[in-house]
Amino acid sequence: MSLTADLIAQIRAKPVADDDLTQAALFTLDAIACAYAGSATPVGKILRNWSAKAPRDDRRDAFLMGALTHITETDDLHRKSVTHPGCVVVPATLALGQRLGASPAQLLHAILQGFEAMCRVGAAVGPAHYRVWHNTATCGPFGSAMAAACLLQLNDSSTRDALGNAGTQASGFWEFMQSGAMSKHLHAGRAAESGLIAAELAAEGFTGPPEILEGKRGFFAAMCDDPVADNLLADAAAPWQLRLTSIKPWPSCRHTHPIIDCALELHGLLAGEPVQSIEIRTYQAALDVCDNPAPRSEYEAKFSLYHCAAVALLDGAVGLGSFDDTARTHTADLCARTRVEVVEPYRSSYPDAWGAEVRVETVSGQSLKVSRRDCRGDPELALSAAEMRAKAEGLLAFAGLGADDAARVCDAVLALPASESSPAMFSDFIATLDLPA
Repeated sequence: MSLTADLIAQIRAKPVADDDLTQAALFTLDAIACAYAGSATPVGKILRNWSAKAPRDDRRDAFLMGALTHITETDDLHRKSVTHPGCVVVPATLALGQRLGASPAQLLHAILQGFEAMCRVGAAVGPAHYRVWHNTATCGPFGSAMAAACLLQLNDSSTRDALGNAGTQASGFWEFMQSGAMSKHLHAGRAAESGLIAAELAAEGFTGPPEILEGKRGFFAAMCDDPVADNLLADAAAPWQLRLTSIKPWPSCRHTHPIIDCALELHGLLAGEPVQSIEIRTYQAALDVCDNPAPRSEYEAKFSLYHCAAVALLDGAVGLGSFDDTARTHTADLCARTRVEVVEPYRSSYPDAWGAEVRVETVSGQSLKVSRRDCRGDPELALSAAEMRAKAEGLLAFAGLGADDAARVCDAVLALPASESSPAMFSDFIATLDLPA
């Protein structure tokens, strides 16, 4: 037996409760709404123009939706694996499910299994992997392959082939951060597409390396300086990893979220008193990815601990309009008076907990601090179903859908656990992208 075979067996033996399917539908809605929002952005329009120049198929659709879902930085986040599973697993599942005519139950089971594989592989790569490799890109193909294997009803041997060939396609560097390039969206799209291709080939008898993870020239050996292989199969009786995944309430890098959460509380405590300086205390990965004191673009602002803290403190709210030129000008002076350091307990608690502390000194000399071990949207402080629907409706409105159309999308997706047949929400979504933007 290989680690891949053990993972497949463990996932397929895991029981599924009705509430698991309900949660899977909520995460599906979140991903669809993120994709709609992404389609309305300048980067989304580039992707739509590209897609319109060739005939559609399930692989192209999975790529397009995966890339779009990751654009607005509103998609979900699994902390222990440092991955965004929804932007990979949901597009691959819906694209293939549309072609196969899969039932709602089949779609939701596939999404649960895809999240499980992607998150467990991500938890096993070790912290050093994340310094160079984008975990969503490298671990994502395992998730999309597992979901596709479920829909294709592949046996364990063929599923092992699918995950083997998904792993050999793993790629995706953080280098795009240096210039603000658009590669991060390519990462999500390719991860969705790669796993789907691997599973479809496996269905034809195309073999893959059985020891892709632990082999001497496999995934861990090539890309992981400090893998934690035990995490792959640890705590088999835990809830589905989808249920351990966070939903983002704010449209920025998840590393900024505990800081936003703290700063929003401080905004209320300050009651309008001007801030002289900000001190942020956090963990190393947040600094590695979001140490940007003077962001030059909307995307860089979404990856700036400084801007996110300042805009939350100044405005008392963070939304899709909080990162544009006006917002960055608004926060520039306070960003320059912000200091960030890595300290305990946040350093060693990561990645199990993504916490932070924000301290402010006011112009009058008052000192205030707020800390978070977890923040809104984490499983410990989960958004309610009503809050998740409200988030989706906001993203759909950003994409230009009217209230009635947004309600129909939400109703259709949330009805999946009790439905006999799947609505055409995926084909309807793709149809809106067929023409050049």
